Amino acid sequence: MISHSQRRYDDRFWQTLMLKAIKDFFDNYLIPGNEESEAQLEQSIRLAVVVLLIEIAESDYDHATEERHAILNAIQKHFGLNRVSAEQLIALAKQEHDDSTDYFQFTRLINEHYSAEQKVKIVETFWRVAFADQELHRYEEHVIRRLADLIHVSHSDFIAAKHRVMNSS
Repeated sequence: MISHSQRRYDDRFWQTLMLKAIKDFFDNYLIPGNEESEAQLEQSIRLAVVVLLIEIAESDYDHATEERHAILNAIQKHFGLNRVSAEQLIALAKQEHDDSTDYFQFTRLINEHYSAEQKVKIVETFWRVAFADQELHRYEEHVIRRLADLIHVSHSDFIAAKHRVMNSS
């Protein structure tokens, strides 16, 4: 049987251990100015955008090669990545997409770190992926509308982005 004093010692030990773990987490991931955490944040934002692009491409249940190429081109252009890095990001995003159950974790990052103009550019990229196979499926349009709402892009900007992409094709 454990004595009362031994139990208090064990409790203090675990509390100290837990506080250290929390402090380490904040130091490693949430303290502003930490270069490593800023690089991780940038990678997380990129991943979030690509997961949403994959969601749009797969929303019509047609895995068109044109849509995959549109995602690859968008990633290279938007993030300035070479082909190999972009393909690695797509592979990672595909896994994340398959494991996710909602959009919140992805749209939250975009909302917290992108300006209104950057969000409109992302919506234009959504439309480019949807139109890549020369066919806009109603599910693709529905997902883009929903994502635009979740990242707080106005309906007029949503429509204007769609028309810019349609007119550039």
